[in-house]
Amino acid sequence: MSKDKKDQTEDPKAVTEPPVQEQDVFDENGELLPSPMELLETEIADLKDRYLRQAAEMDNLRKRTAREQVDTKKYAVSEFARDILSLSDNFQRAIDAVPPEAAEQDEALGSFLEGVKMNERELQRVLERHGVTPIDPKGEKFDPNQHQAVQQIDNSELPNDTVVDVHQVGYVISERVLRPAIVSVAKGGPKTASPHKEPPMSLPEHDSLPDSAPAEPDDAKSDDVGSTIDKNA
Repeated sequence: MSKDKKDQTEDPKAVTEPPVQEQDVFDENGELLPSPMELLETEIADLKDRYLRQAAEMDNLRKRTAREQVDTKKYAVSEFARDILSLSDNFQRAIDAVPPEAAEQDEALGSFLEGVKMNERELQRVLERHGVTPIDPKGEKFDPNQHQAVQQIDNSELPNDTVVDVHQVGYVISERVLRPAIVSVAKGGPKTASPHKEPPMSLPEHDSLPDSAPAEPDDAKSDDVGSTIDKNA
């Protein structure tokens, strides 16, 4: 045996010591306390859960901030546009106040009216460039989200809740209502068909009837003829 091996054997520090086994620790009531390793694992799991929650909150914050920035850019001119709408209304009132016959007979009045119309069209183009578009629902079905009804007019020729007159044009900016349209709606007309109405039962073709099938009575044949006439009509 060499001298180095002999020194290593004689050195007590070089001898491998057996691992120290953890002893169970109990509290005053005799209940087993968690080991240090279990405490570390619990702390790691808690920190991981807190980290994931914070990461989710930061992601939601970034998305919400981006959405608010888009909305701010899209609707930044809402208050200004709402104030400008009265100017557009005044232009339209001035145009409606001049009878077409008077504008044709008076050249100066016709030129003035044309200038007012040009200014009104230019104002509408400016509003459209900023996402503001008019709502003119005449002849459409009443929509409480975009229309404000101030009158009901008896009209049996139009379906119920059809807009028959627009007293003031409404406006939307992007997808948000800037000002609802003030309208009159029809009442007393035919109602729309119920969506739960059962479809009519289809009759089998005569060629598909068995030979032993009883002949149809004369009343049924006349009904079939009448329905065929109605369809052809």
